[in-house]
Amino acid sequence: GAGWYDYKAGDRTAYPSQEVNDMIVKHSADIGVGRRKISDQEIVERLVYSLVNEGARILEEGIAMRASDIDMVYLTGYGFPLFRGGPMFYADQVGLPNVLAAMEKYARGREGAAWAPAPLMVKLAAEGKGFNS
Repeated sequence: GAGWYDYKAGDRTAYPSQEVNDMIVKHSADIGVGRRKISDQEIVERLVYSLVNEGARILEEGIAMRASDIDMVYLTGYGFPLFRGGPMFYADQVGLPNVLAAMEKYARGREGAAWAPAPLMVKLAAEGKGFNS
């Protein structure tokens, strides 16, 4: 009968569950993960840049022909914010060297191997290009 939130009788306000929070804190300690504040920027980078890296692999494998094909899937099928133009377009706007620098930073942390950049992204960044250029 428990979940992420607790509810009080007659009140539809969702209150974060202290029991769930305590479980998360204990599990973090058990696996040696230090607790810290995470900025909104880091959350966006970790989520979007992993999509971009996988998109680069999809392009390398010929599953998609163009970066814009990947963007359209995310925009129309997965609810990626329209004003961002899709993950591949967003990466071009940020600049692939900046995307790679952030990925290298995250690769120095836990599960670093998951941040290995796709060769296509490394190549385009070295050439000063983007996915859509």
